[in-house]
Amino acid sequence: MILEWLEPSFTVAKWMGKRRIEDLGLFSFWSRTEAELSLVCPTERLPKDAECREDGWVCFRVKEQMDFSLVGILAKISACLAEKQISIFAISTFDTDYIFIKEEKASLAQGALAEAGWHFANAAPRLS
Repeated sequence: MILEWLEPSFTVAKWMGKRRIEDLGLFSFWSRTEAELSLVCPTERLPKDAECREDGWVCFRVKEQMDFSLVGILAKISACLAEKQISIFAISTFDTDYIFIKEEKASLAQGALAEAGWHFANAAPRLS
């Protein structure tokens, strides 16, 4: 399977109280539970009223659409990165999986995954 880096830097944020979900363009993920409303979005699109936030995430995804019968893809990626002490924040959608890691680990992650046989369609993002 081919992996693909997404370009912007991302922020993970949350709200404890009620808040309306808004459209933040491509690559934004909202999740609501009884305790919180979480958001992952490009850092420059984060609403100003976030109660908690953590900046500095980059993301890659499994490039092709994944059938629901596939087993262990995310587990294999996670195990490979765990061996290098790289923690992940993963989101799955209907089509594929998105894996978020801290910016400073992007090159190390790409190297570890390439060593394990994963292929990237593009290079890790250049970060300032």
